[in-house]
Amino acid sequence: MERLIRRLTIPIAAGWLFAPACAEHPPAETDAVRPVRHVSVEATGHSRTRTFSGVARARAASSLSFQVPGTIARVTVAVGDRVKAGAPLVRLDPEDYDLQVREAEAALRQAEAAARNGAANLRRARALYERENASATELDAALAAADTAAAQVDALGRRLELARLRRRRTQLVAPVDGAIAEVLVAANEHVTAGRPVVVLTSGAAPEVEFAVPEGLIRHIRRATPVSAVFGAIPGVRFDGAVTEVGVAAKAASTLFSVTASLDADPSIRPGMAARVTLSLDHGDAAARFVLPAQAVGEDRDGPFVFVAEPRGGELAVVRRRTVTVGGFVSAGLVEIVEGLPAGVRVVSGGVSRITDGDLVSLDTAWAAAN
Repeated sequence: MERLIRRLTIPIAAGWLFAPACAEHPPAETDAVRPVRHVSVEATGHSRTRTFSGVARARAASSLSFQVPGTIARVTVAVGDRVKAGAPLVRLDPEDYDLQVREAEAALRQAEAAARNGAANLRRARALYERENASATELDAALAAADTAAAQVDALGRRLELARLRRRRTQLVAPVDGAIAEVLVAANEHVTAGRPVVVLTSGAAPEVEFAVPEGLIRHIRRATPVSAVFGAIPGVRFDGAVTEVGVAAKAASTLFSVTASLDADPSIRPGMAARVTLSLDHGDAAARFVLPAQAVGEDRDGPFVFVAEPRGGELAVVRRRTVTVGGFVSAGLVEIVEGLPAGVRVVSGGVSRITDGDLVSLDTAWAAAN
């Protein structure tokens, strides 16, 4: 009996021990409200400032070459030299062309002697014909011989002129005032006609070339004011205006080339990297908004943002809004051209961690600290 009582007592005691634990239920988990950064959307108006990367270049860059082949006898300039129009740059060995000139001069003298002899024979034949001591056939023969000799003189005279021109072309001179950007040959090197030997840059005012996306090229016009800054020339801004607007995209891209002329300054050298800023006017366009790039997400349905709809205090519910992106305004900023009204609040951070309908806190101080 005593053993039976012990067997019954142990399960009952165990039941008493576990009963309170079974009676207590775990507290229900509540969803945490995520603090988010946000920005208020304000219209930028119809005019906006854009910045593009570009490269400085000379107004004109000419690849100069010889019109005749030959061997380089002397290079009289170096890279960086400034030259005046007519200044000698490179000279070919003129020996072969001197021989051609002398040969043409000798042939011309021989032809002139034959022409004088033909003219004398014609005068004699005409005199004899007038005295009826020569036939008309003989007169015609003398006239033909004189004409042939005169034509030969004319042909050889042109040949001599050409030989002298070819000899003059052994000296390459600067066509305009400018600076030597490249020297592509050395002494004793053989060059063919048309092969570039010197690159000459000219023009007092430098230019800067930059690429513009297809969505913006229609808003750029000639004479649009620009300003440019160069990393190699810190603290200086150069003003100018657009001079050329591309009408076709560059190969394998949707970028269009635009060229602007800058104020003359010798410190700007071709090849320097530049940042070009200009204002684009959209007088017939809808209002636009600028947002931080991290505020814009993208999925298979396209770009979107989360708009925060206030729910009292600092709480808000986020709603997904599809938007149209106009492009990058500057580093870290994008332009929204469609899909947003003015005055709404847009989540500017953590877009990938929230979903449509989430409850968030607009505690910007907490968000900035975290």
